Amino acid sequence: MKAITPTKDGVLLNIEVSPKSDKFRITGYNQWRESVEVKIKALPQKGKANKEIITEFSKITKTAVEIISGHKSHHKTLKIYDISEDDMIKILKHYL
Repeated sequence: MKAITPTKDGVLLNIEVSPKSDKFRITGYNQWRESVEVKIKALPQKGKANKEIITEFSKITKTAVEIISGHKSHHKTLKIYDISEDDMIKILKHYL
């Protein structure tokens, strides 16, 4: 899965965000954009969408998460700490 890049202290995950959903969910993998498709409830106003993404991915992975690029874009890169590429793939497959 090309959306995941391993680093020395975790992984980078490329996501594509769609706001205004009825609930947070991981909906698929876009092979063309090499990103995981994510639907969120929050509107992209005053950082609400970014907060929801960080909160939900922290719950899913049970580790620290931060947005390292794409703060004002639908295309974001998350840094997920203390997790291996294999573990991240297992988590994503569970939700897909």
